[in-house]
Amino acid sequence: MEESTRLGYCIVAGSFVAFQFFFSAVSPQLSLALSRHYCSLTTVKKCEWNSRCVSTLHALIVGLFCLYILFFDGAINIHPLLFAGGGDVPPTSPLGQGINGLSLPQSRGVLPYFANFRLLSELSTPFVNLRWFFDTVGQPRSSWFVLANGLAMTVVFFLVRIAVIPSYYARVLAWYGTPEYARLGLAVQVAWIVPSLALEVLNLVWMYKIVRGFYRAFCRPRERKSACGHGD
Repeated sequence: MEESTRLGYCIVAGSFVAFQFFFSAVSPQLSLALSRHYCSLTTVKKCEWNSRCVSTLHALIVGLFCLYILFFDGAINIHPLLFAGGGDVPPTSPLGQGINGLSLPQSRGVLPYFANFRLLSELSTPFVNLRWFFDTVGQPRSSWFVLANGLAMTVVFFLVRIAVIPSYYARVLAWYGTPEYARLGLAVQVAWIVPSLALEVLNLVWMYKIVRGFYRAFCRPRERKSACGHGD
């Protein structure tokens, strides 16, 4: 087994242990300190609460780390399809991908740039989880806390999942048909392109639902108040 592959698996194992510790020991104590509602939750709800705390931490680490890689890791930007040197892994890349447990870039040494690009979508996860926390503690959806989070979730989701679509596929087309693309092989090409297109469809559907949900929460109550005011 190559040294880079061993490093990747060590990172995966280490991140699993660290996040499991956060789930079992850190999240319950932190949640008790921050929210009086936590102790009244059922066992199932507490499990989901702690899972979402881990999910939020994981999303922030992976999303910000991958954002740094895409802006400052020259090796990945120069060699977006294959790791530099035909298999030499840049030192920053396996950490971000190992934490997230990505199998294709980690095991095959391919698509480092595009894998990191996709992981930027993790930056929208904290806002999705925060919405669940608000619902769980009974925060009214008309409150400014919920509305502010809804607006932030809508904007961030659009930026990291929708607005990036043109630049992502422009980069794909720029490398399509090159010798590096041919070296990927048909199996990797299909495993890369087909799920990517399917994911875009899902992202567009989710974007529509998020916008519609925010409109209902923010605009409709004000429309009803305005209608009642005119009626009076």
